[in-house]
Amino acid sequence: MGKKNVLVGQSGGPTAVINASLSGVIREGLAKSSHIGTVYGMVHGVEGFLEGWYLDLGKELSLEDLERLRVTPAAYLGSCRYKLPEDLSSQVYPLLFAKLQELNIGYFLYIGGNDSMDTVSKLSRYGAQRGSDICFVGIPKTIDNDLILTDHTPGFGSAAKYVASTVREIVLDSSVYRQKSVTIIELMGRHTGWLTAASVLARKEKQDNPALIYLPERAFSLEQFAQDVEKELERRRCVVVCVSEGIADSEGTFLCEYGDQKLASCLGRGLAASDSSNTKQAALDNFGHKMLTGCGKVLERFVRERFGVKVRSVEMNVSQRCSGMLASMTDIEEAEKAGQAGVSFALEEKTGIMVSFVRRENTEMYDLDFEAVDVNQVCNQEKTVPLSWIEENGNDIKEDYMDYVLPLIQGGVVLPMKDGVPDYLYRKVKFFD
Repeated sequence: MGKKNVLVGQSGGPTAVINASLSGVIREGLAKSSHIGTVYGMVHGVEGFLEGWYLDLGKELSLEDLERLRVTPAAYLGSCRYKLPEDLSSQVYPLLFAKLQELNIGYFLYIGGNDSMDTVSKLSRYGAQRGSDICFVGIPKTIDNDLILTDHTPGFGSAAKYVASTVREIVLDSSVYRQKSVTIIELMGRHTGWLTAASVLARKEKQDNPALIYLPERAFSLEQFAQDVEKELERRRCVVVCVSEGIADSEGTFLCEYGDQKLASCLGRGLAASDSSNTKQAALDNFGHKMLTGCGKVLERFVRERFGVKVRSVEMNVSQRCSGMLASMTDIEEAEKAGQAGVSFALEEKTGIMVSFVRRENTEMYDLDFEAVDVNQVCNQEKTVPLSWIEENGNDIKEDYMDYVLPLIQGGVVLPMKDGVPDYLYRKVKFFD
């Protein structure tokens, strides 16, 4: 039997270490030249590949390039948020498989989060229906850390390190003035608070700021929030609050969807503006997920009108996922190993699987094993922060979380520099994309 080729792609939101996983796939693929012919890369994931966009990565990248790729944030190949049809009889599938056959693809590896694992699931199920021998493997990635059947995901450790470091700097900045103030930091997390919880690491002492931390796992109440802030303002000049973008009330309404009427009602007064709407619906992405942003601004307005103190909100936004300067070396190394493990599992003819991180128990040192788990059990599920790791009043994080996350943020990266700034690797654009 002749050699088969590898096709690898990146999908969903990028991270500081998704390219480390790509580097791992390329290195392992080239190292197994006795079994693998060419390592191809999809440009802009499945969406781009359907339009004929791909690269021969062995020719495209030198060994020096692979070293730079390993520490370059974002997605070198480009990403997409493309949802394959639920109906496996759709014409998209035979078109895609015909393109795979043209390139003699035997191993399809997709680096991404929950929606990307959905893509791996659908392709592997369609492949099984038509008797294809292509192996479909998912390599986990997401700063949200919400994939099930894995201890954690590549990208989360670096994002958590960034959050902890940046929140600590914001805490220092907020403490320089004498007047009372509240600073609200909005962090990523639609339904899970893994990343926002990392702000607890910003404290040097137990009673330090951030004084209050709210995750989506517990229902959020503006009245309880007001009581929490009032209590903190009585004991300190500046109060720093960290919130997940996806905090929602007991009825399931996201705080960022609160309209003027709803907010005014919570303030116990008439309408605060001409817009009399009760709620405002968030826009949806291609996978039907609400695109959440703005709860920090809602809380900023609420605190200003309720307490009359100086208040500002900070939305960290994409900086949480694109900072290579504060990447965790542990995260980089694990991401690269995940890519290598994906190739190894594919060569073992495992398909419809995701690479899983298994933390070794009863050992003095933190360490991982890599296993293959059924991707059909992973996709369209969410792993939330255990409620036992969150204070019962919903405004703080317990030690259990710190024990879990601390090993993941260890080690720093020495970046290649040029003219005083990081010399990251850029893809050579050979066509308009």
